[in-house]
Amino acid sequence: MDLKSTIIRIAWWGLHFGEEFPFVGDKGAGTIFFTGCNLRCVYCQNYQISQQGIGKNYSLQELVEIILKLQERGALNIDLVTPTIWARQIKEALVEAKKNGLRLPVLWNSNAYEEVEMLKTFEGLVDIYLPDFKYSDNELAFKYSGIKNYVEKAKAAIKEMQRQVGNLKLTKEGIAERGLLVRHLILPNNIKNSLKALEYLKEIDDNLYISLMSQYEPIHRAKDFPELNQDITQKELDTVFNHLVELGFENGWVQDIGNHSEFLPDFTRKNPFEKEEIKD
Repeated sequence: MDLKSTIIRIAWWGLHFGEEFPFVGDKGAGTIFFTGCNLRCVYCQNYQISQQGIGKNYSLQELVEIILKLQERGALNIDLVTPTIWARQIKEALVEAKKNGLRLPVLWNSNAYEEVEMLKTFEGLVDIYLPDFKYSDNELAFKYSGIKNYVEKAKAAIKEMQRQVGNLKLTKEGIAERGLLVRHLILPNNIKNSLKALEYLKEIDDNLYISLMSQYEPIHRAKDFPELNQDITQKELDTVFNHLVELGFENGWVQDIGNHSEFLPDFTRKNPFEKEEIKD
């Protein structure tokens, strides 16, 4: 693959503090948001880049340079967000970056709807896997994300991720070095989906690190689905959290209910995570 002529599309890159603490610390993750996605979630907070195509074309050589620049800036890791559709290109860039001095852990930040054979090609290149296990119900996955067989594919993908890197390993300062953390976003009026998702994850390993997320916001096409056109409630979060405890999970993080608008980026801005443009 020619690094100079092969194109990949990136929406934004820089130091980012929007992940769980072990991935950002006080230095930030070296995050690269890729344009495009293999899901079409009606509630996607990154819909501008996942479904509307916002971003710029870069060569793979430029991607290598971005990765090394993030390392120079002091990032804790290289955080690859929605990388799945660009897997072949990203693999080539990572190989080249490591040849040129990349020492940071590489974090694969995905929706778990991935082929096991593809993931196997990243063994030894990816140090940390951060999948979002979205659905325990294939009908919901088709209704809200337009895909089939999500449950089977995602479970197999997470098992492969764990085989490669094991469960999350933290330094004494609480910073992630290697391993797997599984996220789950609670959807309003879909508590059965969350409860069963946790049960499926227990089947894989009840020592998994789990990040239970309450940051759902009714944006994009959520208004077209009455059950999704609202925030989750404290009762819904409590119900899912209590089930997490009942199942024996002891490792991970739970987001509090609150205003999570700070998690909503605007990729039409130079820095999508700044609420107001900074004028020169």
